[in-house]
Amino acid sequence: MHTDGTISIRVNGEHRRVTDGLSLAELASELGFVPEKIAVERNLAVVPRSTLAEVKVEDGDELEIVHFVGGGDHAGPVDEDRWTVAGRSFRSRLIVGTGKYRTLEENAAAVVAAGAEIVTVAVRRVNISDPKAPMLTDYIDPKLYTYLPNTAGCFTADEAIRTLRLAREAGGWDLVKLEVLGEARTLYPDMVETLRATEILAKEGFLPMVYCVDDPIAAKRLEDAGAVAVMPLGAPIGSGLGIQNQVTIRLIKEGAGVPVIVDAGVGTASDAAVAMELGCDGVLMNTAIAEAREPMLMAAAMKAAVEAGRLAYRAGRMGKRRYADPSSPLAGLI
Repeated sequence: MHTDGTISIRVNGEHRRVTDGLSLAELASELGFVPEKIAVERNLAVVPRSTLAEVKVEDGDELEIVHFVGGGDHAGPVDEDRWTVAGRSFRSRLIVGTGKYRTLEENAAAVVAAGAEIVTVAVRRVNISDPKAPMLTDYIDPKLYTYLPNTAGCFTADEAIRTLRLAREAGGWDLVKLEVLGEARTLYPDMVETLRATEILAKEGFLPMVYCVDDPIAAKRLEDAGAVAVMPLGAPIGSGLGIQNQVTIRLIKEGAGVPVIVDAGVGTASDAAVAMELGCDGVLMNTAIAEAREPMLMAAAMKAAVEAGRLAYRAGRMGKRRYADPSSPLAGLI
């Protein structure tokens, strides 16, 4: 249970926070449904309708609520357009960070507004002087979201490897985000150290998603070394400049056999849409949402932009022309 008296659950695939102690019938009523007209599956087990008023919703529950609707097979199957990394499948192509927010409550609300399924988390020492201080896991439940431990702030391969070994021990995570920075001013990746760390981590059973320069040769070397995803920067971390070199991002995507995630530099929704229109599998961002005047609104905007950019990529844009081409025929004018 969270400190505000709520618990985290998923209802029909969507994350929700609800008041602790609700029965399934009460939850259905809160959602606007008549309990007598629905069926509920709780954690893969069907709950008899006669017991909906007695069964309490618990933290971490996965609920499916269904009813009858008119229809047949004319609509065809729903295309969820999922993507996969290291054998794990996701709907959302927007990955968000968990730093720079004013409060943990704001951070959790932004994650929900973004529709994210993966969140990056930094590995830091516990606060020994205040062991009861709020923790991220109190607000963003690792049972409901995929935590992606990262090595933010590491400047050598050894520091990054040590950090991720601790992260795996703390939470059992093997899917991780690796970044090894070259200097504090630009926060550009040190590709020599990054490549060395990737090779070692892969041999130890980690599944590293790797932050890298926007260089197709470097990205391919990381893939060959064991990276399960390559994450080229769009612009310097926290700059908000947007994708500075669309050509190299597209080349990385064309040559990659693993997912390509634009990481760093996104400032607004149009930047996220561009990344997706280039064919990238996803976008990772933190500052663009956390430092927006209204983080929840920006999170929602980024969600819409990623979805729109992906649809545009799948649709295939029109060709660019040097001269005008009329939409209406010129023959037969009055």
